[in-house]
Amino acid sequence: MKYSVTVVGMGEMVKDLIEENMLILFNENAPDELAEISVLHTIDKMKADVEIGDTIVIGDKKFTVTAVGDEANRTLKELGHCTFKFKNFNEKELPGVIILEGKHNIEDIKIGDIISIY
Repeated sequence: MKYSVTVVGMGEMVKDLIEENMLILFNENAPDELAEISVLHTIDKMKADVEIGDTIVIGDKKFTVTAVGDEANRTLKELGHCTFKFKNFNEKELPGVIILEGKHNIEDIKIGDIISIY
C-alpha cells in the first residue's frame, strides 16, 4: 500500500463535482475556501509515488490509474491534495490531476470511507 486515508469531511460542492466526473482531495486542515469543494481526509505519509497501473480504492470501489499529472505526487505528499478525474483515456490533463479509468460510481462516498492507493 502506497497511501491510505480516511474521509473525515465533505465540502458542500463535492456532489456537484462528482456529477462532473471528478473528486478533489485535501488533508483535513485545508483552508475553508478549498474545503467546500473537497473530500477532506486524515493525513498519511506516501510510501511511493502514484504510477500508471496503480489501483485506487474509494470505499468499496476500485479504479485503475491511467495517467498522473506532473505535480500530482508532490501535492499529494505535501497537502494530501489531488484531483481524481474519471475518464476513458490515458492522457495527462492539468498537473495535479490523476486520471482514473472509466465512469465513476462514487455518489455514495461518505465520512468514514477509506481511500487507498496500491
